[in-house]
Amino acid sequence: MLSALGLDEQTETVYRAMLMHPAEGVAGLGHRLGLPESAVRQALDQLSELALVRPSYEEPGRLTAVSPDVGMELLLARQQAELAAQQQRVEASRAAAAQLIAEYADLRPTAGTPGVEHLVGLDAIRDRLTRLQREVREDVMIFAPDGEQTPENLEASRPLDEALLSRGVRMRTVYLESVRNSPHTLEYAQWLSGLGREARTVATLPIRMIIVDRATAVIPVNGEDSASGAVVLTGHGTLAALCALFETVWANATPFGAVASRDERGLTESESATLQLLAAGHTDEAIAKRLGVSHRTARRIATSLMERLGARSRFEAGVKAAHRGWL
Repeated sequence: MLSALGLDEQTETVYRAMLMHPAEGVAGLGHRLGLPESAVRQALDQLSELALVRPSYEEPGRLTAVSPDVGMELLLARQQAELAAQQQRVEASRAAAAQLIAEYADLRPTAGTPGVEHLVGLDAIRDRLTRLQREVREDVMIFAPDGEQTPENLEASRPLDEALLSRGVRMRTVYLESVRNSPHTLEYAQWLSGLGREARTVATLPIRMIIVDRATAVIPVNGEDSASGAVVLTGHGTLAALCALFETVWANATPFGAVASRDERGLTESESATLQLLAAGHTDEAIAKRLGVSHRTARRIATSLMERLGARSRFEAGVKAAHRGWL
């Protein structure tokens, strides 16, 4: 029953026996459980590693079981730390991937790198995107991790988007969940939907990306400053991976016309993403950027989660979230 917390069945049996019969030694436990003393000692070694037994203060040389209310909190805290470490490894992998993309972007076209075109500055990026929009024949797939759009940006995009859809091009865009709170962005998305554009939302997106006809992808060199430069990728293997990433995110996203629902844990996508980011040690500012919301909104979501968990600190929230199976 406690295998998820690191105890195998035999070790758990020994721990329970020690709680019920604290005066029993190794031989007594072995006789009571029908186990050889070597198996009992092996279980005690594991319990000691997990801090579920400690030396007795009253009887030197004897081990005593730590009470479950303390022991389980220790195991949950250990598991929470392991989850946070795993999340950090995922983030490190993401950073390594971004670094690899940046290294490719630093290569000039004269270097003869196949399938990589480097664009410097906003003017070069916009010119290249305009050419791609003229050349597109079948479909466009977009990750838009910006959150709320300004009315000016939306108005500038209107004729281009309308022209694409009138040519029968299939357009699919994944927005952040936060755009549902922006009236003008919502209105624009609904207008586009009336023309045939498909849109969905997720809590967070890995990167800004545009894929044209599954043959050309444009991604920023720097996720923090997408106007500084971009990479145009046309390699078959790279495009296959990026298209697969888009399809995976699209399949799990919420259609724009649908009401965002809560999962079996009672969490919205934004709350679930916030919980994962909190467990990974991100600040309110970093969480706000990932969700595309204000710093105040990110703090409000985090505070609401802590209140629902009955936690007084973020660490305690992580422990309780792990105990409930929220992570």
